[in-house]
Amino acid sequence: MDVKKILVIEDDRDIAEILSIYLGHVGYDIAVATCGEEALSNLAQTEFDLIICDIMLPDMEGTFIIKELRKHSNIPVIFLSSKKENEDILNGFHLGGDDYVTKPFDPDILVARVQAQLKRSVKASNKEEHSSEVWKDAHLELHFDSMDVKRNGQPVSLSTKERQLLFHLAKHPNQVFTVNQLYDLIWGLDGLSDTRTVMVHIHHLRKKLEIEASDPSYIMTVRGIGYKFNTK
Repeated sequence: MDVKKILVIEDDRDIAEILSIYLGHVGYDIAVATCGEEALSNLAQTEFDLIICDIMLPDMEGTFIIKELRKHSNIPVIFLSSKKENEDILNGFHLGGDDYVTKPFDPDILVARVQAQLKRSVKASNKEEHSSEVWKDAHLELHFDSMDVKRNGQPVSLSTKERQLLFHLAKHPNQVFTVNQLYDLIWGLDGLSDTRTVMVHIHHLRKKLEIEASDPSYIMTVRGIGYKFNTK
């Protein structure tokens, strides 16, 4: 059995212990880092399947850790923070978070969210494993078997949710999806974040994929309805 490894980055030792107990009880292998330096050391030495990250740490902000992580890894990240303003939550998604949970929190709910993220991550990595379909034009390549993306021949680093969102749209070319539909499909009907995160992720995808983000040619806005992937 493949035991999933989770890194908990949390300086409050009581919270870290609660998370370790609840997540360990359902069979996960838990490592705890109580500061940013320790977290970065753990990430350099071990390959984790998911990260739960506090934002306010004694030596650096958790957002910095995840921003660095996103340069080379797309593993699911759940921010856990007492910062509850919409700006803070949206910033967490901007910086590569896949989910955002505010304190105080229900440990059972957090465990369920971890399980949901891991399940979606596995589906994303295994999706269309028997297919070798590739969509490409002069600028962009989408590999549906591996879910790899290349821009001008170079790999594009995408977060898990960005990747899932892009490939869902690309697998239904020219089909229009509303923001609510995309949120339900990618984040789940039990999502605790805001549907505005769809727009945030679309914005990030355009910056990474388009020749000119302000004049997109791939992910198109259908005014008053939602978004579609344009095959030209």
